[in-house]
Amino acid sequence: MSFGKPSTPLGNFRIINRAVNPGGPFGVRWMGLNKPGYGIHGTNNPASIGTRASHGCIRMYNKDVLEIFNKVPIGTPVQIISQ
Repeated sequence: MSFGKPSTPLGNFRIINRAVNPGGPFGVRWMGLNKPGYGIHGTNNPASIGTRASHGCIRMYNKDVLEIFNKVPIGTPVQIISQ
């Protein structure tokens, strides 16, 4: 899993929407947070995992986001803390 740039928002959030095959840089799944424009998603660039390449989202390998997607319903709490 990889976090975005240092501007990634920290705090307590919730999953408010989910999408299958959102396309582009979001890989095979998207789970949007109640912070507009931020979410947990796969990536079309697996080499970016482990880097701060995004603008603040939490990126996962597509195989990993596929594994958790059906286990994470809307309303699930998400806590983002400083590393």
